[in-house]
Amino acid sequence: MKHNILKFVFAASLSILATGNSQATEVKLLNVSYDPTRELYQEYNPVFAKYWKEKTGDDVSVNQSHAGSGKQARSVLEGLEADVVTLALAYDVDQLYQKRKLIPENWQSSLPNNSAPYTSTIVFLVRKGNPKGIKDWNDIIKSGISIVTPNPKTSGGARWNFLAAWGYALKHNNNDENAAKTFITQLYKNAAVLDTGARGATTSFVEREIGDVLITWENEAYMVLKEFGADKFELVTPSLSILTEPPVAVVEDVARKHGTTEVATEYLKHLYSKEGQEIIGKNYYRPIDPEISAKYAKQFQSLQLFKIDEFGGWNAAQNKFFADDGVFDQIYAAGK
Repeated sequence: MKHNILKFVFAASLSILATGNSQATEVKLLNVSYDPTRELYQEYNPVFAKYWKEKTGDDVSVNQSHAGSGKQARSVLEGLEADVVTLALAYDVDQLYQKRKLIPENWQSSLPNNSAPYTSTIVFLVRKGNPKGIKDWNDIIKSGISIVTPNPKTSGGARWNFLAAWGYALKHNNNDENAAKTFITQLYKNAAVLDTGARGATTSFVEREIGDVLITWENEAYMVLKEFGADKFELVTPSLSILTEPPVAVVEDVARKHGTTEVATEYLKHLYSKEGQEIIGKNYYRPIDPEISAKYAKQFQSLQLFKIDEFGGWNAAQNKFFADDGVFDQIYAAGK
């Protein structure tokens, strides 16, 4: 009898242990991102969930929020509880430290490549046959050209667009800022619509059939060719553009509150893995891993690129060009 009781207790103990081990923790993350990354994270999130499950036994689901990068940063500052942000430019992420200390001051040193797991650039998308003969920046400021680009006040991609055009204008006018202002004024005078984000601009150009040329992210242009067909649109790579470096960060204040710091950190780190970089390349972003970058290099056209450093970094560029009464406000008012 005593032997049978001991057997029962031992079996029950094993059952309890087994049950405890089978109860995986369920974790939820919110990734607040900029407009054109929908397809990237739609593919990446289940891959990361599988990786995390195999590593820890826990289940993780990732919810996405997408809009213009500047608008997204403001949403987080106003209380949207993002565990991670994956935005279009460093200035927008830095606001989370500057205004609410939601992230550490040195957030860019947390991950490789200044916390940017990929790069991209700014190109043009035109209608099949390129009926307006658009080949470079100087072609889109001509009279009769209708441009679609987002609003720099709400869209990170739009700010990259502006600086790419400004850099071209400076290079072709002996660094004459007055000439660059004239160039940019004409560009925005030709703007048919300023959507709040890059995906909205794509919709205006592709589905609403507004404009002759869309100024957009390289990856967004390739997405349109893939989704809507190369028989309808063509990608035009200008001679000169800007190297875009969209960064990522754990919103540490929120992650601590949610108890998600470990998984949120690993979620971003895994973007740098071979698996993450493959997904990045497949979605037409430029991987930073040398091996994966070489694999996908053939899908990108070559062009001369300059960096945000030429403007003194993002804080300097934001204050000069996009702050209230900055250069954009000045030239937009003049152009209209």
